[in-house]
Amino acid sequence: MNKKKVGMIAAAAAVVLAAAGGGVWYYLRQNGGGGNSADKVYVETVSSLTSANSGSQSRYSGIVEAQETWDVNKDSEREIKEVFVKEGDTVEEGTPLFEYDMDEVQGEIQQAQLELEGMQNDISNLQSQINQLSREKSAAPESERFEYTADIQEKQNTIKQTEYNIESKKVEIQKKQESLEKAVVTSKIAGVVKAINESGTDMSGESAAYMTVLAVGDYRVKGTVSETNVQFLSEEQPVILRSRIDEEQTWNGTITKIDTQNEEKSNNDMYMDDGNGTEKATKYPFYVSLESTDGLMMGQHIFIELDEGQTETKEGIWLFEGYIVQEEGEAYVWAANDRNRLEKRMVELGEYDENLGAYEITGGLTEEDAIAFPMDGLYEGVATVTDISEVDYSSPLYNQEGEEGDEMSEDGEMSDDGEMLEDGEMLDDSDITDALSDDRTEELLDGLSDGEETDGEDSSEEESVEGESDSGEAEPKESEDTDGESEE
Repeated sequence: MNKKKVGMIAAAAAVVLAAAGGGVWYYLRQNGGGGNSADKVYVETVSSLTSANSGSQSRYSGIVEAQETWDVNKDSEREIKEVFVKEGDTVEEGTPLFEYDMDEVQGEIQQAQLELEGMQNDISNLQSQINQLSREKSAAPESERFEYTADIQEKQNTIKQTEYNIESKKVEIQKKQESLEKAVVTSKIAGVVKAINESGTDMSGESAAYMTVLAVGDYRVKGTVSETNVQFLSEEQPVILRSRIDEEQTWNGTITKIDTQNEEKSNNDMYMDDGNGTEKATKYPFYVSLESTDGLMMGQHIFIELDEGQTETKEGIWLFEGYIVQEEGEAYVWAANDRNRLEKRMVELGEYDENLGAYEITGGLTEEDAIAFPMDGLYEGVATVTDISEVDYSSPLYNQEGEEGDEMSEDGEMSDDGEMLEDGEMLDDSDITDALSDDRTEELLDGLSDGEETDGEDSSEEESVEGESDSGEAEPKESEDTDGESEE
Protein backbone atom coordinates (compact mmCIF):
# COMPACT_ATOMS: atom_id res chain seq x y z
CA MET A 1 0.00 0.00 0.00
CA ASN A 2 1.20 3.54 -0.66
CA LYS A 3 1.72 6.11 2.10
CA LYS A 4 -1.63 7.77 1.51
CA LYS A 5 -3.54 4.53 1.94
CA VAL A 6 -1.58 3.61 5.06
CA GLY A 7 -2.30 7.04 6.49
CA MET A 8 -6.02 6.75 5.76
CA ILE A 9 -6.18 3.30 7.35
CA ALA A 10 -4.33 4.54 10.42
CA ALA A 11 -6.62 7.54 10.69
CA ALA A 12 -9.71 5.38 10.35
CA ALA A 13 -8.40 3.00 12.98
CA ALA A 14 -7.76 5.93 15.29
CA VAL A 15 -11.33 7.13 14.80
CA VAL A 16 -12.69 3.65 15.51
CA LEU A 17 -10.53 3.32 18.60
CA ALA A 18 -11.45 6.79 19.81
CA ALA A 19 -15.17 6.20 19.30
CA ALA A 20 -15.00 2.80 20.91
CA GLY A 21 -12.92 4.18 23.75
CA GLY A 22 -15.41 6.97 24.32
CA GLY A 23 -18.25 4.46 24.39
CA VAL A 24 -16.41 2.27 26.85
CA TRP A 25 -15.60 5.31 29.00
CA TYR A 26 -19.25 6.41 28.97
CA TYR A 27 -20.42 2.91 29.87
CA LEU A 28 -17.92 2.63 32.70
CA ARG A 29 -18.73 6.12 33.91
CA GLN A 30 -22.42 5.34 34.13
CA ASN A 31 -21.75 2.05 35.89
CA GLY A 32 -19.25 3.21 38.43
CA GLY A 33 -16.05 2.56 36.54
CA GLY A 34 -15.26 6.08 35.39
CA GLY A 35 -14.42 7.93 38.60
CA ASN A 36 -11.83 7.16 41.20
CA SER A 37 -12.52 3.85 42.90
CA ALA A 38 -11.71 5.40 46.30
CA ASP A 39 -14.53 7.93 46.00
CA LYS A 40 -17.55 7.10 48.13
CA VAL A 41 -20.54 9.25 49.08
CA TYR A 42 -22.68 8.88 52.18
CA VAL A 43 -26.43 8.68 51.53
CA GLU A 44 -29.43 8.66 53.87
CA THR A 45 -32.95 7.50 53.26
CA VAL A 46 -35.54 10.17 52.65
CA SER A 47 -37.63 8.84 55.53
CA SER A 48 -34.78 9.31 58.01
CA LEU A 49 -34.18 12.86 56.79
CA THR A 50 -37.80 13.93 56.92
CA SER A 51 -38.29 12.48 60.42
CA ALA A 52 -35.22 14.18 61.87
CA ASN A 53 -36.58 17.72 61.92
CA SER A 54 -37.11 17.83 65.68
CA GLY A 55 -33.63 16.54 66.38
CA SER A 56 -32.02 19.40 64.45
CA GLN A 57 -33.44 22.10 66.71
CA SER A 58 -31.30 24.04 69.16
CA ARG A 59 -32.21 22.98 72.67
CA TYR A 60 -31.98 24.71 76.02
CA SER A 61 -32.32 23.17 79.45
CA GLY A 62 -35.25 24.13 81.65
CA ILE A 63 -36.96 23.31 84.91
CA VAL A 64 -40.60 23.56 85.92
CA GLU A 65 -41.18 25.98 88.79
CA ALA A 66 -43.99 27.98 90.34
CA GLN A 67 -45.42 30.88 88.39
CA GLU A 68 -44.40 33.18 91.28
CA THR A 69 -41.59 32.88 93.80
CA TRP A 70 -41.48 35.00 96.98
CA ASP A 71 -38.12 35.49 98.64
CA VAL A 72 -38.32 36.45 102.33
CA ASN A 73 -35.26 38.42 103.39
CA LYS A 74 -34.19 38.47 107.02
CA ASP A 75 -33.46 41.70 108.89
CA SER A 76 -29.74 41.45 109.53
CA GLU A 77 -30.07 43.54 112.73
CA ARG A 78 -32.53 41.16 114.35
CA GLU A 79 -32.50 37.67 115.70
CA ILE A 80 -35.20 35.15 114.91
CA LYS A 81 -37.09 34.02 117.98
CA GLU A 82 -39.16 31.22 116.45
CA VAL A 83 -39.82 29.56 113.04
CA PHE A 84 -43.37 28.29 112.55
CA VAL A 85 -42.89 26.32 109.30
CA LYS A 86 -40.45 23.89 107.72
CA GLU A 87 -39.41 23.13 104.14
CA GLY A 88 -42.22 21.50 102.15
CA ASP A 89 -45.03 22.95 104.28
CA THR A 90 -48.06 24.34 102.48
CA VAL A 91 -48.96 27.87 103.55
CA GLU A 92 -51.81 30.25 102.85
CA GLU A 93 -51.72 34.01 102.53
CA GLY A 94 -51.30 35.34 106.10
CA THR A 95 -49.84 32.14 107.56
CA PRO A 96 -47.14 32.99 110.19
CA LEU A 97 -43.70 31.94 108.98
CA PHE A 98 -41.35 33.08 111.72
CA GLU A 99 -41.07 35.64 114.55
CA TYR A 100 -38.28 38.03 115.43
CA ASP A 101 -37.00 38.37 118.98
CA MET A 102 -38.38 41.80 119.93
CA ASP A 103 -37.30 41.98 123.60
CA GLU A 104 -34.50 44.34 122.74
CA VAL A 105 -36.78 46.49 120.60
CA GLN A 106 -39.29 46.81 123.39
CA GLY A 107 -36.52 47.98 125.71
CA GLU A 108 -35.39 50.49 123.07
CA ILE A 109 -38.93 51.86 122.78
CA GLN A 110 -39.22 52.31 126.54
CA GLN A 111 -35.86 54.06 126.67
CA ALA A 112 -36.84 56.35 123.79
CA GLN A 113 -40.08 57.27 125.49
CA LEU A 114 -38.18 58.22 128.67
CA GLU A 115 -35.83 60.37 126.62
CA LEU A 116 -38.81 62.00 124.97
CA GLU A 117 -40.36 62.88 128.31
CA GLY A 118 -37.03 64.28 129.52
CA MET A 119 -36.74 66.56 126.49
CA GLN A 120 -40.28 67.80 126.97
CA ASN A 121 -39.46 68.60 130.63
CA ASP A 122 -36.34 70.44 129.46
CA ILE A 123 -38.45 72.65 127.24
CA SER A 124 -40.81 73.46 130.14
CA ASN A 125 -37.88 74.39 132.38
CA LEU A 126 -36.29 76.54 129.69
CA GLN A 127 -39.57 78.33 129.06
CA SER A 128 -39.90 79.06 132.79
CA GLN A 129 -36.37 80.48 132.82
CA ILE A 130 -37.15 82.69 129.83
CA ASN A 131 -40.25 84.06 131.57
CA GLN A 132 -38.24 84.85 134.70
CA LEU A 133 -35.47 86.55 132.71
CA SER A 134 -38.02 88.65 130.85
CA ARG A 135 -39.45 89.98 134.12
CA GLU A 136 -35.98 90.76 135.47
CA LYS A 137 -35.04 92.51 132.24
CA SER A 138 -37.99 94.89 132.57
CA ALA A 139 -36.86 95.99 136.06
CA ALA A 140 -33.12 96.17 135.27
CA PRO A 141 -31.29 99.37 134.29
CA GLU A 142 -30.77 100.08 130.61
CA SER A 143 -27.10 99.17 130.78
CA GLU A 144 -27.87 95.59 131.98
CA ARG A 145 -30.71 94.78 129.59
CA PHE A 146 -28.37 93.61 126.80
CA GLU A 147 -27.12 90.71 128.92
CA TYR A 148 -30.68 89.62 129.68
CA THR A 149 -31.57 89.74 126.01
CA ALA A 150 -28.60 87.51 125.05
CA ASP A 151 -29.44 85.01 127.78
CA ILE A 152 -33.07 84.83 126.70
CA GLN A 153 -32.11 84.23 123.01
CA GLU A 154 -29.73 81.43 123.98
CA LYS A 155 -32.46 79.60 125.89
CA GLN A 156 -34.91 80.09 123.02
CA ASN A 157 -32.42 78.47 120.62
CA THR A 158 -32.03 75.58 123.03
CA ILE A 159 -35.79 75.12 123.08
CA LYS A 160 -35.88 75.00 119.25
CA GLN A 161 -33.12 72.37 119.15
CA THR A 162 -34.89 70.34 121.80
CA GLU A 163 -38.16 70.52 119.87
CA TYR A 164 -36.34 69.14 116.80
CA ASN A 165 -34.87 66.32 118.88
CA ILE A 166 -38.33 65.52 120.22
CA GLU A 167 -39.73 65.13 116.69
CA SER A 168 -36.84 62.88 115.73
CA LYS A 169 -37.35 60.76 118.82
CA LYS A 170 -41.05 60.42 118.04
CA VAL A 171 -40.20 59.11 114.55
CA GLU A 172 -37.73 56.66 116.06
CA ILE A 173 -40.30 55.39 118.53
CA GLN A 174 -42.90 55.06 115.77
CA LYS A 175 -40.56 52.95 113.62
CA LYS A 176 -39.72 50.70 116.53
CA GLN A 177 -43.38 50.28 117.31
CA GLU A 178 -44.08 49.38 113.68
CA SER A 179 -41.28 46.83 113.71
CA LEU A 180 -42.72 45.48 116.93
CA GLU A 181 -46.04 45.00 115.18
CA LYS A 182 -44.19 43.15 112.38
CA ALA A 183 -42.40 40.84 114.72
CA VAL A 184 -44.32 37.94 113.17
CA VAL A 185 -43.65 37.59 109.41
CA THR A 186 -46.62 36.14 107.51
CA SER A 187 -46.81 34.71 103.99
CA LYS A 188 -47.91 37.08 101.24
CA ILE A 189 -48.89 34.26 98.90
CA ALA A 190 -50.38 30.79 99.02
CA GLY A 191 -47.78 28.20 98.20
CA VAL A 192 -45.14 25.81 99.43
CA VAL A 193 -42.06 26.59 101.53
CA LYS A 194 -39.26 25.69 99.14
CA ALA A 195 -36.22 26.52 101.24
CA ILE A 196 -35.09 27.94 104.58
CA ASN A 197 -31.56 29.33 104.58
CA GLU A 198 -30.40 29.63 108.18
CA SER A 199 -27.11 31.27 107.24
CA GLY A 200 -28.70 33.93 105.04
CA THR A 201 -25.90 33.58 102.45
CA ASP A 202 -25.36 31.51 99.32
CA MET A 203 -22.44 29.19 98.51
CA SER A 204 -20.30 32.12 97.36
CA GLY A 205 -20.88 33.97 100.62
CA GLU A 206 -23.19 36.60 99.18
CA SER A 207 -26.46 37.65 100.77
CA ALA A 208 -29.37 35.34 99.98
CA ALA A 209 -33.04 35.03 100.94
CA TYR A 210 -33.73 33.51 104.35
CA MET A 211 -36.87 31.74 103.15
CA THR A 212 -38.38 31.01 99.71
CA VAL A 213 -42.06 30.32 99.08
CA LEU A 214 -43.31 28.97 95.73
CA ALA A 215 -46.78 30.03 94.71
CA VAL A 216 -49.35 27.33 94.04
CA GLY A 217 -51.32 27.22 90.81
CA ASP A 218 -50.00 27.40 87.24
CA TYR A 219 -46.38 26.55 86.58
CA ARG A 220 -43.81 28.33 84.51
CA VAL A 221 -40.51 27.09 83.11
CA LYS A 222 -37.16 28.62 83.92
CA GLY A 223 -34.62 28.09 81.14
CA THR A 224 -30.90 28.76 80.87
CA VAL A 225 -29.14 30.28 77.86
CA SER A 226 -25.47 31.11 77.34
CA GLU A 227 -24.29 34.58 76.43
CA THR A 228 -23.36 33.32 72.95
CA ASN A 229 -26.92 32.13 72.22
CA VAL A 230 -29.02 34.72 74.06
CA GLN A 231 -29.17 36.76 70.84
CA PHE A 232 -31.38 34.07 69.27
CA LEU A 233 -34.10 34.45 71.91
CA SER A 234 -36.68 37.21 72.25
CA GLU A 235 -39.70 37.90 74.42
CA GLU A 236 -43.07 36.72 73.06
CA GLN A 237 -41.22 34.06 71.02
CA PRO A 238 -43.14 30.73 70.83
CA VAL A 239 -41.33 27.66 72.12
CA ILE A 240 -41.90 23.92 72.46
CA LEU A 241 -41.16 22.15 75.73
CA ARG A 242 -40.16 18.51 75.35
CA SER A 243 -40.00 15.80 78.02
CA ARG A 244 -36.53 14.37 78.62
CA ILE A 245 -38.03 10.91 79.20
CA ASP A 246 -40.55 10.79 76.34
CA GLU A 247 -39.66 13.24 73.57
CA GLU A 248 -43.03 12.69 71.95
CA GLN A 249 -44.62 14.44 74.95
CA THR A 250 -44.58 18.20 74.36
CA TRP A 251 -46.08 21.44 75.66
CA ASN A 252 -46.37 24.83 74.00
CA GLY A 253 -45.29 28.07 75.62
CA THR A 254 -44.07 31.63 75.12
CA ILE A 255 -40.93 33.35 76.37
CA THR A 256 -42.07 36.07 78.80
CA LYS A 257 -38.75 37.36 80.12
CA ILE A 258 -35.02 37.14 79.39
CA ASP A 259 -33.10 38.28 82.47
CA THR A 260 -29.70 39.42 81.23
CA GLN A 261 -29.25 41.60 84.32
CA ASN A 262 -28.85 38.62 86.62
CA GLU A 263 -26.55 35.85 85.50
CA GLU A 264 -27.33 32.27 86.41
CA LYS A 265 -24.86 31.21 89.07
CA SER A 266 -23.66 27.69 89.76
CA ASN A 267 -20.51 25.93 90.78
CA ASN A 268 -19.84 24.67 87.26
CA ASP A 269 -21.17 27.40 85.01
CA MET A 270 -19.50 30.67 85.91
CA TYR A 271 -17.53 33.00 83.65
CA MET A 272 -14.09 32.28 85.00
CA ASP A 273 -10.76 30.75 84.11
CA ASP A 274 -10.99 26.99 84.47
CA GLY A 275 -7.25 26.57 84.93
CA ASN A 276 -6.62 25.58 81.31
CA GLY A 277 -6.57 29.11 79.97
CA THR A 278 -10.16 28.96 78.71
CA GLU A 279 -13.19 30.82 79.98
CA LYS A 280 -16.71 29.51 80.28
CA ALA A 281 -19.57 31.60 78.97
CA THR A 282 -21.92 33.36 81.33
CA LYS A 283 -25.45 31.95 81.44
CA TYR A 284 -28.68 33.87 81.90
CA PRO A 285 -32.15 32.75 83.00
CA PHE A 286 -35.24 33.15 80.84
CA TYR A 287 -38.85 32.33 81.64
CA VAL A 288 -41.61 30.60 79.68
CA SER A 289 -45.35 30.76 80.31
CA LEU A 290 -47.28 27.60 79.43
CA GLU A 291 -50.49 27.12 77.49
CA SER A 292 -51.17 23.96 79.48
CA THR A 293 -49.51 22.36 82.51
CA ASP A 294 -51.15 18.95 82.20
CA GLY A 295 -48.63 16.22 82.93
CA LEU A 296 -45.97 18.56 84.34
CA MET A 297 -44.53 18.29 87.84
CA MET A 298 -42.82 20.85 90.04
CA GLY A 299 -39.05 20.59 89.57
CA GLN A 300 -39.30 18.52 86.36
CA HIS A 301 -36.36 18.99 83.97
CA ILE A 302 -37.29 19.45 80.31
CA PHE A 303 -35.88 20.56 76.94
CA ILE A 304 -36.82 23.93 75.42
CA GLU A 305 -36.87 24.40 71.62
CA LEU A 306 -37.83 27.35 69.47
CA ASP A 307 -41.14 26.60 67.77
CA GLU A 308 -40.33 26.31 64.06
CA GLY A 309 -43.19 24.00 63.16
CA GLN A 310 -41.28 20.81 63.90
CA THR A 311 -44.19 19.23 65.75
CA GLU A 312 -46.64 19.76 62.91
CA THR A 313 -47.61 16.58 61.07
CA LYS A 314 -47.43 16.99 57.29
CA GLU A 315 -48.62 14.49 54.73
CA GLY A 316 -46.29 13.46 51.93
CA ILE A 317 -42.55 14.05 51.60
CA TRP A 318 -41.19 17.39 52.80
CA LEU A 319 -37.47 17.59 52.04
CA PHE A 320 -35.04 20.21 53.34
CA GLU A 321 -34.25 22.61 50.52
CA GLY A 322 -30.50 22.11 50.93
CA TYR A 323 -30.80 18.64 49.37
CA ILE A 324 -32.51 19.96 46.23
CA VAL A 325 -30.61 21.40 43.25
CA GLN A 326 -32.57 23.74 41.00
CA GLU A 327 -31.14 24.61 37.61
CA GLU A 328 -32.81 26.12 34.54
CA GLY A 329 -36.30 25.57 35.86
CA GLU A 330 -35.71 21.93 36.78
CA ALA A 331 -35.03 20.31 40.14
CA TYR A 332 -33.09 17.18 41.00
CA VAL A 333 -31.46 15.38 43.90
CA TRP A 334 -28.39 13.16 44.05
CA ALA A 335 -29.84 9.69 44.64
CA ALA A 336 -28.43 6.17 44.87
CA ASN A 337 -29.59 3.83 42.11
CA ASP A 338 -30.21 0.08 42.40
CA ARG A 339 -26.49 -0.57 41.80
CA ASN A 340 -25.50 1.71 44.72
CA ARG A 341 -24.18 4.32 42.33
CA LEU A 342 -25.00 8.01 42.45
CA GLU A 343 -27.25 9.55 39.83
CA LYS A 344 -29.17 12.74 39.21
CA ARG A 345 -32.81 12.09 40.00
CA MET A 346 -35.29 14.61 38.64
CA VAL A 347 -38.02 15.52 41.14
CA GLU A 348 -41.25 17.48 41.06
CA LEU A 349 -41.66 20.23 43.65
CA GLY A 350 -44.89 21.24 45.35
CA GLU A 351 -45.41 23.83 48.08
CA TYR A 352 -42.61 25.48 50.06
CA ASP A 353 -42.70 25.79 53.87
CA GLU A 354 -40.73 28.85 54.95
CA ASN A 355 -40.68 27.83 58.62
CA LEU A 356 -39.20 24.42 57.89
CA GLY A 357 -37.21 25.53 54.85
CA ALA A 358 -38.53 22.46 53.03
CA TYR A 359 -40.21 21.63 49.71
CA GLU A 360 -43.00 19.16 49.20
CA ILE A 361 -41.82 16.42 46.81
CA THR A 362 -44.75 15.47 44.60
CA GLY A 363 -42.92 13.11 42.25
CA GLY A 364 -39.63 11.40 41.43
CA LEU A 365 -38.70 10.34 44.96
CA THR A 366 -39.95 7.91 47.59
CA GLU A 367 -39.25 7.63 51.30
CA GLU A 368 -37.20 4.47 50.65
CA ASP A 369 -34.80 6.26 48.28
CA ALA A 370 -31.40 7.25 49.62
CA ILE A 371 -29.95 10.65 48.74
CA ALA A 372 -26.73 12.58 49.30
CA PHE A 373 -26.16 16.20 50.19
CA PRO A 374 -25.19 18.05 46.97
CA MET A 375 -21.57 18.88 47.74
CA ASP A 376 -19.23 20.30 45.11
CA GLY A 377 -17.60 17.76 42.83
CA LEU A 378 -20.27 15.06 42.89
CA TYR A 379 -20.56 13.04 39.70
CA GLU A 380 -22.82 10.31 38.44
CA GLY A 381 -21.54 6.79 38.99
CA VAL A 382 -19.67 7.36 42.26
CA ALA A 383 -20.20 4.60 44.82
CA THR A 384 -22.71 5.24 47.61
CA VAL A 385 -22.61 3.94 51.18
CA THR A 386 -25.06 4.10 54.08
CA ASP A 387 -22.33 3.84 56.73
CA ILE A 388 -20.51 7.15 57.03
CA SER A 389 -17.44 5.41 58.46
CA GLU A 390 -16.87 3.84 55.02
CA VAL A 391 -16.29 7.23 53.41
CA ASP A 392 -12.63 7.94 52.66
CA TYR A 393 -12.24 11.70 52.98
CA SER A 394 -8.70 11.50 51.64
CA SER A 395 -10.00 10.37 48.23
CA PRO A 396 -9.86 12.74 45.22
CA LEU A 397 -13.54 13.64 45.51
CA TYR A 398 -12.94 15.37 48.83
CA ASN A 399 -9.59 16.86 47.85
CA GLN A 400 -10.24 18.49 44.50
CA GLU A 401 -8.11 21.56 44.99
CA GLY A 402 -4.36 21.40 44.77
CA GLU A 403 -4.17 17.65 44.08
CA GLU A 404 -2.04 16.80 41.04
CA GLY A 405 -3.77 14.55 38.54
CA ASP A 406 -7.20 14.87 40.09
CA GLU A 407 -8.60 17.73 38.07
CA MET A 408 -9.71 17.93 34.48
CA SER A 409 -7.69 20.20 32.19
CA GLU A 410 -9.13 22.99 30.09
CA ASP A 411 -9.19 20.73 27.04
CA GLY A 412 -11.18 18.01 28.83
CA GLU A 413 -8.02 16.02 29.61
CA MET A 414 -7.77 14.01 32.80
CA SER A 415 -4.66 12.54 34.28
CA ASP A 416 -3.44 9.20 35.50
CA ASP A 417 -5.01 5.77 35.91
CA GLY A 418 -7.24 5.38 32.91
CA GLU A 419 -8.99 8.73 33.10
CA MET A 420 -10.17 10.51 29.98
CA LEU A 421 -7.74 12.40 27.77
CA GLU A 422 -8.33 14.86 24.97
CA ASP A 423 -10.69 13.70 22.19
CA GLY A 424 -12.19 10.96 24.39
CA GLU A 425 -9.13 8.64 24.32
CA MET A 426 -7.96 6.79 27.39
CA LEU A 427 -4.42 7.02 28.63
CA ASP A 428 -3.91 3.26 28.64
CA ASP A 429 -4.57 1.98 25.10
CA SER A 430 -4.46 -1.64 26.17
CA ASP A 431 -7.54 -1.12 28.34
CA ILE A 432 -9.52 0.02 25.31
CA THR A 433 -8.30 -2.64 22.92
CA ASP A 434 -9.11 -5.29 25.48
CA ALA A 435 -12.67 -3.99 25.62
CA LEU A 436 -12.97 -4.28 21.80
CA SER A 437 -13.15 -7.44 19.70
CA ASP A 438 -9.89 -8.10 17.86
CA ASP A 439 -11.81 -9.73 14.98
CA ARG A 440 -14.09 -6.72 14.62
CA THR A 441 -11.12 -4.37 14.56
CA GLU A 442 -9.42 -6.42 11.82
CA GLU A 443 -12.63 -6.44 9.78
CA LEU A 444 -12.84 -2.68 9.95
CA LEU A 445 -9.21 -2.32 8.89
CA ASP A 446 -9.56 -4.91 6.10
CA GLY A 447 -12.62 -3.12 4.83
CA LEU A 448 -10.63 0.02 4.43
CA SER A 449 -7.69 -1.74 2.72
CA ASP A 450 -9.81 -3.82 0.28
CA GLY A 451 -11.04 -1.97 -2.76
CA GLU A 452 -9.82 1.50 -1.92
CA GLU A 453 -7.58 2.95 -4.58
CA THR A 454 -5.79 6.14 -5.35
CA ASP A 455 -6.69 8.05 -8.51
CA GLY A 456 -5.26 6.31 -11.60
CA GLU A 457 -3.36 3.67 -9.68
CA ASP A 458 -3.81 -0.10 -9.37
CA SER A 459 -4.43 -1.31 -5.86
CA SER A 460 -1.76 -4.00 -6.35
CA GLU A 461 0.87 -1.43 -7.29
CA GLU A 462 3.64 -1.34 -4.81
CA GLU A 463 5.35 1.75 -3.67
CA SER A 464 8.64 2.32 -5.42
CA VAL A 465 11.34 2.62 -2.86
CA GLU A 466 14.99 2.79 -3.57
CA GLY A 467 17.26 0.28 -1.89
CA GLU A 468 19.69 1.21 0.71
CA SER A 469 22.97 2.74 -0.30
CA ASP A 470 26.29 1.33 0.58
CA SER A 471 26.34 3.59 3.52
CA GLY A 472 23.19 1.97 4.80
CA GLU A 473 21.08 5.12 4.43
CA ALA A 474 17.79 5.07 2.61
CA GLU A 475 17.68 7.19 -0.51
CA PRO A 476 14.62 9.27 -1.35
CA LYS A 477 12.11 7.94 -3.89
CA GLU A 478 11.78 9.66 -7.21
CA SER A 479 8.14 10.49 -7.85
CA GLU A 480 6.71 10.01 -11.34
CA ASP A 481 3.48 11.18 -12.95
CA THR A 482 2.23 8.29 -15.05
CA ASP A 483 -0.83 10.05 -16.49
CA GLY A 484 0.54 13.52 -16.39
CA GLU A 485 -1.27 14.11 -13.09
CA SER A 486 0.25 14.18 -9.67
CA GLU A 487 -1.21 12.12 -6.88
CA GLU A 488 -3.62 13.94 -4.71
